[in-house]
Formats: sequence, structure tokens, C-alpha cells
Amino acid sequence: QVQLVESGGGLVQAGGSLRLSCAASGRTFSSYAMGWFRQAPGKEREFVAAISWSANNIYYKDSVKGRFTISRDNAKNTVFLQMNSLKPEDTAVYYCAASSRRYAADSSPAAYEYWGQGTQVTVSS
Repeated sequence: QVQLVESGGGLVQAGGSLRLSCAASGRTFSSYAMGWFRQAPGKEREFVAAISWSANNIYYKDSVKGRFTISRDNAKNTVFLQMNSLKPEDTAVYYCAASSRRYAADSSPAAYEYWGQGTQVTVSS
């Protein structure tokens, strides 16, 4: 079992930045690839970014490339999502997730066994 807790969400103006964190506990953090997903009201959950256990594989949704950066600190059992140049369309609840496919950076939610409770990000225009 892995427990995931997100933090760092909030309200920010367009063009601003936020840094999300996801702290993991339970089984060895480096056994898992990690992903960030988001869900806006009335929409399906969508992939944002993913990182393999060693950070050798990283994958982003096209619309966040160049603006968002995913990283991880295995010594601190934490994965991060640095979000810059935020846009109103980035408004959503952001979730982190853990996948035992540790060498991959999967974009499919089905690849992830464990999920956090989510943190709200609101970008005002």
C-alpha cells in the first residue's frame, strides 16, 4: 500500500506559478513511477505529467510542455509539479498517482494503482 498526500494548490492569477508536492508513505517510493493528473468540473480526469522511478523517462501532456516540470526526490519520498505561466484552463483538481510500472512514464490512469485525494488549483483571468 502507498498513501499519497498532495499539497501546494491554491488561487493564482493567470501568468503566475504554483508548485505542487505529493508526499508518499508506505512502500518504497522508488518502486513506483509517479504521475500527475487533473480533473476540471464536468470533465474527465486527464493526464498532465509522469516520471519514472529514476527520472530517466518523463512525459508531458502537450498543452503543458514548456510550462510545467515534474520532478522527484526519492530520498524525501516526494514528487513535485512546478507550474509556470498558468492559464485559466489549467484550473482543476490535481491528483498524484503511483504506478508499479516503475520504468515507464504512463499517461493512462489505468496504469496507476494508488491515488491521492487531490488539491485544487484555480487560475483567475
